[in-house]
Amino acid sequence: MSINKVILVGYVGKDPVVRYFDKGIAKASFPLATSESYTNQQGETITSTEWHNVVLWRSLAEVAEKTVKKGTQVYIVGKIKTRSYVDKDGVNKYITEILADTMLTLEKKTSATSYQTDSKGEDFSKNMVNEPSETYNAEGKTQTNDSPSADNVFPVQDEDDLPF
Repeated sequence: MSINKVILVGYVGKDPVVRYFDKGIAKASFPLATSESYTNQQGETITSTEWHNVVLWRSLAEVAEKTVKKGTQVYIVGKIKTRSYVDKDGVNKYITEILADTMLTLEKKTSATSYQTDSKGEDFSKNMVNEPSETYNAEGKTQTNDSPSADNVFPVQDEDDLPF
C-alpha cells in the first residue's frame, strides 16, 4: 500500500493564474509559501520558507479565481505530482506540483471556508465555522445555507473541531 497525500497551510505568493480549456474546464495555479522557525544555539530565530506550486482544476479553480489573492492564507489538501517537459533549448525540465482537491481559506480567525472536489472533479463547498455559509455548487451558483439540509456535505463546526 502507498499513500500520496499532502496537507499545507501557507500564504499565496501571487494571484492565481486561471486558464480555461475545451468545454469550459478551468485550471488555476499559484505559488504557496510555507515557513517554519526555530531558534539556533546562538539564540537567533531562523525562518525557513518552502515554495509549493499549487494546481486546482474545474470548479475548485473557479472558486480560487473568485476568493484567493496574493497574501491569502489557505489550507490545502492534495497530492504531489511531478511532470517533465522540454524547454525551448531542448533541455528536459522537471516540475513538482501539489494537485489540490480541498482548499480552505483562512482569512479571519472567526471564519474559514472550505472548498472540496471529489474524484470526478465535482465541487463540494461549505463554511466550516459558526456562521451562515455560501455554497459554490458545480454550476458555479452561490446559495446561502442558513439552515441544515440533506444537501449540505460538511456540517458547521466549532473552531476547536478544525483539523489544524
